Amino acid sequence: MRHSLTSEQAKFKAEVEDFLATTLPSEISTRIKLGAGISKDDLGAWTKQLNQKGWAAPNWPEEYGGTGWNLMQRHIFDVACRQAHAPVLSGFGFNMVGPAIIEYGTEAQKQDFLPRIRNADLWFCQGYSEPQAGSDLASVRTRADRDGDDYVVNGQKIWTSGAEDADWIFCLVRTNHDVQQRLGDEDRGWTVAKSLLGDERLLVSRVAENKRIFSIIKETVALQRARGIDVPVSVLQEIDELEVRLSALEMTSLRILTQADAGSQIGAEPSMLKLKGSELVQAQDDVLFRIVDHLVMPLDSKNSNRTAIEPSFAEYVASGRYHHRGFTIAGGSSEVQHNIIAKQVLGL
Repeated sequence: MRHSLTSEQAKFKAEVEDFLATTLPSEISTRIKLGAGISKDDLGAWTKQLNQKGWAAPNWPEEYGGTGWNLMQRHIFDVACRQAHAPVLSGFGFNMVGPAIIEYGTEAQKQDFLPRIRNADLWFCQGYSEPQAGSDLASVRTRADRDGDDYVVNGQKIWTSGAEDADWIFCLVRTNHDVQQRLGDEDRGWTVAKSLLGDERLLVSRVAENKRIFSIIKETVALQRARGIDVPVSVLQEIDELEVRLSALEMTSLRILTQADAGSQIGAEPSMLKLKGSELVQAQDDVLFRIVDHLVMPLDSKNSNRTAIEPSFAEYVASGRYHHRGFTIAGGSSEVQHNIIAKQVLGL
């Protein structure tokens, strides 16, 4: 099964790819491809370039600097960026606290925070999980109590990814008081928290990232063959199976996005996409790890006329593999997704 783009969608895809080809620095895309990561300054510079183009916040309303794209356009944009090995912008600012401020914040908060998030002048991290409240966010204990014009926060937050680069943290805390920089109505923080998670899960199929990793797998196989090294037939069969799984994931994701663009109500489907997408990333990592194993063997070019593959190509495959183990935890663990599907789809 294949999904054909409309002429307008194909034109939009070409526009995005042309922008990436002429704007994305090659040294940045190379580091992303290798899994080496980039600095905060490099990510900030790329964010500013996208903001100048007007493409930094595709999921925000146009009045707050968004693009006005529908979900299909956002999917096309995401896939093109990942296949070009462009850096992913800060999800905490663009996908979580930004949409929450737009939905629940005061006009003063919107005018203050949103432009700075868009231009990478303000960085956020997330304060949700606690030692006794990881996936069970309803059990958070951290409190914010008024002390004059200030608030004293007591409690612990863990797994605060990106905290070392953040200027602000957005927290889920318990309070019965009026709060500085409170989003929404008093005692309605759980509504805001669930909204944040809903925004995060709408496009969580990881189709774009899966396609990026699959392209690296195919390239690695080609490099092996160019060196005269045969990839085992069993591994090639695994790769074929991964491609089938990826196609099924993309078709299902596109079907759901098309329905959402048409105004249909989306239920538990994002949980299914999140589950299958994160599992597929890990399955591809495992295959890539085994293939690349040959590339980091002692160089044999001294005794042959072949050009050896540099170890740098494989240097970060292992670290990427272990980082991606968290994909089945972040944004709601696989167990949570199974529970959602069981209750909302199967009625169990």
